[in-house]
Parts: sequence; structure tokens; C-alpha cells
Amino acid sequence: MHISTSSRRKVGLAALVGIMAAAAVPLALVAGVTPARAANLASQADTQVAIFMVPLTLLVLVLLFEAARFVRRGALPAQSADRPARPLRWSRDRRGG
Repeated sequence: MHISTSSRRKVGLAALVGIMAAAAVPLALVAGVTPARAANLASQADTQVAIFMVPLTLLVLVLLFEAARFVRRGALPAQSADRPARPLRWSRDRRGG
């Protein structure tokens, strides 16, 4: 059995999302959200726009954060060396040779 050298446990993103989803149900029940009320909210245009725009906005913010992180870090990682160009077989035949 492998014993970890780190004393703290790492919580994955999936576990965090699962915990948040599990906590959302009791909070919704305490707030008085019933299935009929939720269906009424889901049929409104403002709610539909919010359901579309919130994840899209979060995605754009994450992309901006990652771009800023690359810029602050400085130079990009070293690129792999290009392969030497070799002449294509058909190029000799086209020249008429």
C-alpha cells in the first residue's frame, strides 16, 4: 500500500460540484421552491437568458484568466524543432525533369 507524503487531502472539482448540488436541494426546499414554482420560473424569458449567460460568462472569464496567466509568466514554452523540409516526390515530375 502506498502511503502519501502529503497530510492534506485533495478535493477534486467533480467532488466539489457534487457537494454543491447536494446542498442546493435542501436549500431550495427551505426557501420554499416547489416543482410547480420552479416550472413557472423556467418558463420566463429572463430565467432562460440567465441559464444561458451565466455559464457562458464564467467560461469567458476563465479564458481571460488563463490568457493573463500566460502573459504574466513570460515566454511561451520552447517549441519543438521543425523537421527538415524534404522535397516532395511529385515536385520533380512537374518541373519536366
